[in-house]
Formats: sequence, C-alpha cells, structure tokens
Amino acid sequence: MRIQILPLAILLTIALHAQDVHVRVSPDMKTGIEGITEFPTIQMALDHHPWPGLGGRVFVEIAPGTYHERLNITQNHPNITLLGMGHAPQDVVITNSLNAKQAGGTFFTETVQVNGAGFEADNLTFENTAGNTGQAVAIAVRADRAVFKHCRFLGHQDTLFADYGRQYYLDSYIEGGVDFIFGNAAAVFDHSEIHANGPGYLTAQSRTSADQKTGYVVFSSKITSSLDPNPPPEAHSTGIFLGRPWRPYARVVYIDTELPADIGPEGWNNWGKTSNEQTAFFAEYHSTGPGAQPSARVPWSHQLTAAVARRFYPRVFLAGSDHWNPIAAAAQLP
Repeated sequence: MRIQILPLAILLTIALHAQDVHVRVSPDMKTGIEGITEFPTIQMALDHHPWPGLGGRVFVEIAPGTYHERLNITQNHPNITLLGMGHAPQDVVITNSLNAKQAGGTFFTETVQVNGAGFEADNLTFENTAGNTGQAVAIAVRADRAVFKHCRFLGHQDTLFADYGRQYYLDSYIEGGVDFIFGNAAAVFDHSEIHANGPGYLTAQSRTSADQKTGYVVFSSKITSSLDPNPPPEAHSTGIFLGRPWRPYARVVYIDTELPADIGPEGWNNWGKTSNEQTAFFAEYHSTGPGAQPSARVPWSHQLTAAVARRFYPRVFLAGSDHWNPIAAAAQLP
C-alpha cells in the first residue's frame, strides 16, 4: 500500500482553512493597538482583530462589565461570535441611549447593528435606555444565519429590529412596550421570554408579499407583562396585542406558548386598515395560560392544525435552500 505524502503548501492551506481567532475585551485593558488580541472596547476588537483563516470564525470574549458603546458589524465582516464571559447575560451589558427624535429617525438609534452573515451572540445583554420616549432600537439584525443564545434585549418601543435573513433566538429575554419585535426577517424565538413593560404590540412584522418566506415564530415560549393595574385615564390602551401588521402581508405564529391575562381577548390588531385583514397571516397553535382565548380572537386570525404548525418549527422554517440547522448551530455555543 502506497502512502501519499501531501506537499507542505497543501497542509498549510488545510490548516489555515479552519483557523479561528480568539480575542479578549476587558475594561481593564488600556489600549488594544499593540497587542491585537486584547482590547478595552468591543468595537476596537471588531476593528483590529487578526483575520481568521478561510471559513474560520472570530470569537470576541467579553469580560464582565457595562460597555457604553455603539457597535457596527459590517456586511463584509461575517462569522463574528460575541461571547459574554460572565455567569449570566446581565454580567455583560452593551448599552446606549438614543431615540428617534435625537437621532433623526428610528434607523439611526440602534445600540448594535449586525450586517455580517453568520453572526452569533451568547450570554450578553443588548440595551437602549431611552425608555418610553419613542422609537429606540437596542439591536438591528440584518444578517442571515444569525444565532442568539442566552441573550437579553432591553428597550421600550422598537427594541429588536429583526429585519433580514434567517435568525434564531434561543433561551433569551426580550423586553419592550410598543412594536418591540419588528422587521421582515425569518425569525424563530425558541424557549424564550417576551416581556411587555407597557401596553402595546409585541410584534410588528413587515412581510410585503405572500411569496416571501419571512415571518416571526414564537415557539415553546412564555409571554409575561408588568403593566400598571391602574392606568391613568388618558392612557390610550391598557392591554397587549400579539401583533399588528407593519406591512400588509405580515406573518406571525405562536406555537405552544404561554400567554398572560394582559393579552386582549381579540389577540391581534389590523393597524387601522381593514384591508390588512385579507393579507396578514396571524396564527396560534396550542396557546396556554389565561391569555389563551381562541374563541375570542379576531375572526381573520387562525388556529392551526398540528400538520400546519409543523411547517413553522425552527428546523423547517429556517432551513432555506442550504438546509441550515439553527438548533445545531446554537448547540455549538457554550
């Protein structure tokens, strides 16, 4: 049997192909320019880290602390993983305070902007502290095959702009008051908690045509709320809606999810346009809890069969033409 010895150049190419890069961020660092693997800010790590080999990934390991930063992960910067090194997501907080009036529009307010494909985040908090002052985005995600695990997203109006690509949120916490999960991504929120800190709408999905494979799926999760039990007389709304259509063909599905009593019995809102009732796809399957009232839902919403509900399970809904497995991708994170 003849043993073939590969040339050194080929061996080096194979080694470089899967080479990952690990860098560290800590407030204790004074500068990151010289070392290139240790940085005082997250954005500096993103800007100056060594480049991985072809197909490799950059792991940014973030020490516990509060990072007053605005981050931009650009489209030509794929396969970035942000890892919080604390015991819990609240130990590493990326925070800023900016609302639409201050910034000149909703889409200039985000604390973190993600455009690079294959982005991952684990054990972190993304926050916009502008409060109930209008649109104020904590994170804008326009990236395909994005995975968030053990993360928190904190804001009030427009907390999470899940706008493009396939996105998977596992064991996470999302808090807001008005339209606080919005955009046109294909996103699944799996075993997560969605918390309403004021009356309003949990989702504002923006699918623009019936053939788009986008939409939001809330899967095996829990909706919670902390509404004022005695709202002031001038309050326009006192309850929570599962969603309203930001664009006519909005699609939102809740599967095996627990709903609180603060969910209005009608469940959904048409955003003041009866024409949206003909195009939006709002549905539930096996909702539980005091807010689960299928017989009281608006007549243009849907209660799914088991067969139809299976189309929205994470591995099916997010598979795409490349057969992406979001559950396997998340399992590789700590």
